[in-house]
Amino acid sequence: MANHPTGKLYLIPTTLGESAPMDVLPHTVKRLVESLDIYIVENEKTARKFIKGVAPEKPQPQLQLSTLNKHTEASAHIDMIRPCLEGKDIGLMSEAGCPGVADPGAVIVKLAHEKGIQVVPMVGPSSILLAIMASGMNGQSFTFNGYLPIDKSEKKAAVKQLEKLSADKNQSQLFIETPYRNNKMLDDLLMALHPETHLCVAADITLPTEYIRTMKIKEWKKIKIDLQNRPAIFIIHKM
Repeated sequence: MANHPTGKLYLIPTTLGESAPMDVLPHTVKRLVESLDIYIVENEKTARKFIKGVAPEKPQPQLQLSTLNKHTEASAHIDMIRPCLEGKDIGLMSEAGCPGVADPGAVIVKLAHEKGIQVVPMVGPSSILLAIMASGMNGQSFTFNGYLPIDKSEKKAAVKQLEKLSADKNQSQLFIETPYRNNKMLDDLLMALHPETHLCVAADITLPTEYIRTMKIKEWKKIKIDLQNRPAIFIIHKM
């Protein structure tokens, strides 16, 4: 057992797209990035770009970055947090938004708790919370469902089930799609959902091209929007 106190695991939010970091992040994040040299990141290239944008004077060669994604072996996780066990602070960084929320960083956070490491979440943008805030739907009761099935019939069944849940529990249902399939997702929703069901589409949140709108399905059918390759959150609620 180490004779020194453990370091802390800081959960560092990033931007949701190509926006200036300090337009959407508090200065506490900037000060933290300026002080930390050890990071666990989803993508090294984009993480370095983010760090440079927040702390341009920070020497890049002194950074120690470990990559955590869906291909990372579970056996590597303990090595990633070992600096904390040796008394050094680590920053955990998502590819976009908040670490641990719809993000592989959750496994590191879980391990940190198991090892008695203090976890410190920092304030930053979450597309899930920003979408529900702006939707006008039920912020008291909502569920984030991640990705829906790709198969057309399975997707339709999942959408109908979420619509039923929203009506039965008065609960807003959130989900996402791979950005290049967003237009197809919207078309499928317009086909599957009841005309009176409410749908919110929240795309490019915090970016100059931000688009957030809530309408009934029968109203969505009257307009045309292009969501191709635009990160988006979909929310449905049948009142």
